[in-house]
Amino acid sequence: MKIMVALKRVVDYAVKIRSGVETQNVKMSMNPFCEIALEEALRIKESGMASEVVAVSMGLKQCVDTLRTGLAMGADRGIHVETDGPLYPLSVAKLLRALVEVEKPGLLILGKQAIDDDCNQTGQMVAGLLNWPQGTFASKVVLDKEKQVVTVDREVDGGLETLCLDLPAVITTDLRLNQPRYATLPNIMKAKSKVIKKYTLQDLNVELKSDIEQVQVTEPPKRKAGVLVSSVDELIDKLKNEVHVI
Repeated sequence: MKIMVALKRVVDYAVKIRSGVETQNVKMSMNPFCEIALEEALRIKESGMASEVVAVSMGLKQCVDTLRTGLAMGADRGIHVETDGPLYPLSVAKLLRALVEVEKPGLLILGKQAIDDDCNQTGQMVAGLLNWPQGTFASKVVLDKEKQVVTVDREVDGGLETLCLDLPAVITTDLRLNQPRYATLPNIMKAKSKVIKKYTLQDLNVELKSDIEQVQVTEPPKRKAGVLVSSVDELIDKLKNEVHVI
């Protein structure tokens, strides 16, 4: 069985940027939820349940760097769909559907969301387009190759929900699913020789039209500095006359 994993290039989680538009000379890395998705795919392969892990990324040519990271972690080969414009969840879902039709994977794993837009929509949309069962926010994944099913535990408000999905299926990963591995230096060197196949929108026969227009991006208002008070009476006075909450 082949597993396909979607990887997104985002601003590194540790970087504080001035706004959502200012990304020049900013460190970029793999979306943390995508790292978890890739780690789970690699663990499934290492258990003997899968024969190949294919990493997929979409966007500018710099996405190849993200794919190389995925290959260094252990993915067998990469696919890069090169696009210039912004990609929204439905656009990504359409591209993933086209790639699934080409690659015929038995399992598609994605991070539940990206830390740059927090949409949490792509996995659900691609499952709908493919008409595949979906297990979102997975905190545990157990594959049964003989029965061709996958069991997914999901953390929900009421506790733990367990789903049994027929393969092929779509899974989106939550933070508690696993701890991603670090790429070792030998594997980083090996990744340079692994194959990354390039596709264009024309190759996949996909036309992207977005109904969304980004109008403006602004920084959140800065918090005012706190004030120390010397007594309870002074605190009550400020809450009543300055903040007007009592």
